[in-house]
Amino acid sequence: MSALGDDAAGDRLRSVAVAEGIDVSLVDVVAGTPTGRAVITVDARAENSIVVIPGANAQVQIGALPASRVVLAQLEVPIATVAAAFATARAAGCRTVLNPAPAPSGGLPEDLLSLCDLIVPNEHEVELLGGVERLFAGDVGAVVVTRGAAGVSVIESVDAAPWSVAAFDVEPIDTTGAGDSFCGALSARLAAGDDTRTAVRYAAAAGALATTVAGAVPSIPRASEIESLLRA
Repeated sequence: MSALGDDAAGDRLRSVAVAEGIDVSLVDVVAGTPTGRAVITVDARAENSIVVIPGANAQVQIGALPASRVVLAQLEVPIATVAAAFATARAAGCRTVLNPAPAPSGGLPEDLLSLCDLIVPNEHEVELLGGVERLFAGDVGAVVVTRGAAGVSVIESVDAAPWSVAAFDVEPIDTTGAGDSFCGALSARLAAGDDTRTAVRYAAAAGALATTVAGAVPSIPRASEIESLLRA
């Protein structure tokens, strides 16, 4: 579920989603409100910095969820909305995955953390959220930390030794969209029945491919591209 403004940007985003075969029936249009924006800069090392302007995203409302195995959310919508969605998802037997971006410097409330089966911060976001131990203190199920060229670290309990997945060897151009691609691919493979290790490796390949194309939407790889990189 998401929301768009009744402006040209909203019309364009809706048309892109429809062209890609994405169901937009639960996307609200908020009258008199601009579509959310992200202002992105990319430095010489292909690293990005993003300023989020919520717009219509600040008014996303949660009703009944469609039939799902995994529910993925991020924090460009209100935290209370995410918590409500996850509570509904848990009641329906769904697995919940949170991409805590943009990460609030004061951390996340325990009532949201306790609803997260997986939380997927990057190496900078995990520190803003108080570190891995703080996340487990809030009763998250597992923590998946993306570390760019250093790969991915997975901690499945506060007492368990982390395990990792190495980064794929690509030539990055722009890291915008890499985290989104990782989280979307991870959730898709978990929903398809993959175990966590298999799903994380698939997601790492998706995130790596996203860095090889400039922009956010254009950089999201297709399944055939991800599978090709996994076979390489």
